[in-house]
Amino acid sequence: MAELQNMPELLAPFDVSRETFEKLSLLESELRRWQAIKNLVGPGTLDRIWERHIIDSLQLLAYAPDTAKLWLDLGSGAGFPGLVLAIAGQERGLEVHLVESNSRKCAFLRHVARLTGAKAVVHAARLESVVPGFVGRADVVSARALASLATLLDWTAPLLKAGTIGLFPKGREVDAELTEARESWKFAAEVLPSRTDSEARILRISSIESLS
Repeated sequence: MAELQNMPELLAPFDVSRETFEKLSLLESELRRWQAIKNLVGPGTLDRIWERHIIDSLQLLAYAPDTAKLWLDLGSGAGFPGLVLAIAGQERGLEVHLVESNSRKCAFLRHVARLTGAKAVVHAARLESVVPGFVGRADVVSARALASLATLLDWTAPLLKAGTIGLFPKGREVDAELTEARESWKFAAEVLPSRTDSEARILRISSIESLS
């Protein structure tokens, strides 16, 4: 399989330990096993799980503060990026809270967290009910393929105003999303490169205030 042949090259920038690689491999194998019954991710991405999901998630660690200890991931789905971050961040003491309203995906998240020993807490709830409890506590908030930037800022503004850093992977429409969001919010945005997609970007958001 081409992806497996390219694995050393794909993982080289991330300094992943053997133990972490084994746990990420366990996530991959469990995802493939559950996918046949639960349909956790798009079937078209199964041939490139490492690049499309695992490494795409893993790269967010490099853009987070080194001191980050508490991470909130919204709309975690099958664990991307939250569960990957919890596994990869174990050695630095990272605790990741995964917010997901789909019960079958929550069952998968809890299952893999238990198998890998990842410091991951699964919240089977809508994000609106969870976010307030992390204001002033979360170091980082992330959301991947969940909503437009304007909507994400509406949801996460209380966190960002309290000093949380937002890390939001975006696709080729990133400029349009920034323009739309700036109609309602003033914020600092760093547009960072993606290691897995030349057309994708990662937004690092801070210092937000409402324009209304």
